[in-house]
Amino acid sequence: MSAKIRLYVEHPLGQGQSVPLTREQAHYLFGVMRLSVGGQVALFNGQDGEWLAEVIEAGKRGGVLSCVEQSKPLQLPPDLWFLFGPIKKARTDFIVEKAAEMGAARIMPVQTEFTNSERIRQDRLQAHAVEATEQCGGTFVPEVADLQRLDRVLESWPEGRQLMFCDEAEVGSALRLAGNETDQPWAILIGPEGGFSERERARLAALPYSHVVSLGPRILRADTAAVAALTMWQQALGDWV
Repeated sequence: MSAKIRLYVEHPLGQGQSVPLTREQAHYLFGVMRLSVGGQVALFNGQDGEWLAEVIEAGKRGGVLSCVEQSKPLQLPPDLWFLFGPIKKARTDFIVEKAAEMGAARIMPVQTEFTNSERIRQDRLQAHAVEATEQCGGTFVPEVADLQRLDRVLESWPEGRQLMFCDEAEVGSALRLAGNETDQPWAILIGPEGGFSERERARLAALPYSHVVSLGPRILRADTAAVAALTMWQQALGDWV
């Protein structure tokens, strides 16, 4: 059995588990999607896999679902961080959505020297990651971190994590790997609309864990670069292989 509607919940899931709905979730299921008692919903919480659940109470301000059976185990993405410079609101939303769909485990907005945005709505971006996971059939929701300065992120960089640095100035540079680098955790970094400063570019290229790559002969918009970079990494090292 499968349900057409998928819903993220912050509640434990298991055989026979009752799941109370928030007012917003009840409105969506019963007001928008027109479900009623006996209707089926696929639930996931990022920890217990996906569960087929049945509506046992339906109301305008709330409701209750009951877990029937597990329909998918928890499917964890690769240990991949995705770092990007925030841009205009709608395009930043797009980047977060695509990073969630394409298998990033953690999404990290970073402030570079040429980043225009000085703040983000972390809660809104996290909601976009949830919605993207609902739509793409995933069972794990990546964390969207709050905006951090890139230099501070690099100062506290964890040992062993490799970095794919996407530099628009390095046309023709491919991702080249040593044998021991394929099994380590990774991160991808793309720049903001203005690209990276010369100082940032020099520092990033000199890092011992950094792998400078090109995304082709044309300078890509930041949202296009996000999809291109994630595709390149997934095809070489991720769970697409």
